[in-house]
Amino acid sequence: MSRPALTYLAALLAFGLLDYVWLRHIAIDWYEAGMAHVLAPQPNWWAAGAFYLLYPAGVVFFAAWPSEGDWTRALFLGALFGAFAYGTYDLTSLAVIRDWPVGLTLLDIAWGAVVSGAAAAAGAVALKAAS
Repeated sequence: MSRPALTYLAALLAFGLLDYVWLRHIAIDWYEAGMAHVLAPQPNWWAAGAFYLLYPAGVVFFAAWPSEGDWTRALFLGALFGAFAYGTYDLTSLAVIRDWPVGLTLLDIAWGAVVSGAAAAAGAVALKAAS
């Protein structure tokens, strides 16, 4: 497997697994309580799938590759990328959606930093292993 593909696959798996555990087992009640008034009855699976395929590519491009295999640097760059990306979504939601909870905004931005940093670190480890 090529280095870019292995790096992407590691970031994709780390991000997907961690976000699944977070959304389905840890934070589900917080999100439902904070967003019940705007949640769709069923997720748009096409949009969710597109996000889960595209977002790890951003993590790789902006954090794992620039780290050149240094997982601590990737962790830092990934956390920054995640805070900016999740912050864009959450702060925009806070600005334009009635009754969007501030606490959920802060929680989600923090989660974006954590999960993106972890995915970038996994990608960096895979990048270094493939060298």
